[in-house]
Amino acid sequence: MMLARAIHFDESDMNVFHSSARTGEWCISGGFEFSNWSEADLTGKARQAFSNGWLGAETFGRVTFVAVTKVEPMEYEAIKQALAQHFVQIYGAPSLEAAAQVAEDELAHMVELCNDQDPNTLLTVARDLTESGVKESFRMIESQDAGLDQFAIHGSLDEEDHGHSH
Repeated sequence: MMLARAIHFDESDMNVFHSSARTGEWCISGGFEFSNWSEADLTGKARQAFSNGWLGAETFGRVTFVAVTKVEPMEYEAIKQALAQHFVQIYGAPSLEAAAQVAEDELAHMVELCNDQDPNTLLTVARDLTESGVKESFRMIESQDAGLDQFAIHGSLDEEDHGHSH
């Protein structure tokens, strides 16, 4: 089963979001946070979080890019429990049991986005506020499509028959 982890290419997320997700933490879309928002709520850093922020499932900070990777069953359960607890504490869910079902739905949506992607595929989210609510769209960026300067390259280009070719 695949999910996605927060990835940072620079320090910009620290500046554009109220709270930045930690590099490597598991993430979900987190669009539910904006379900009752109106245009008046979309200002400054809140607008940035709405427009393109994934939600970290540990810090509940936001991140612009996530990378697809395998999740172990024990990790998945821990994420689900953390989300359920968050839904009770922050959103007033009536019980952990009720919140666990919502957490499962959020995770299932993320698994659906990630399962058909190759490991290290980058994902972005874009949101629009429409008359019928929040509309999310997702973009997948395969690792070979991203600029080589975004990834660590090992080996030397000067070595014959020993370097990596891309």
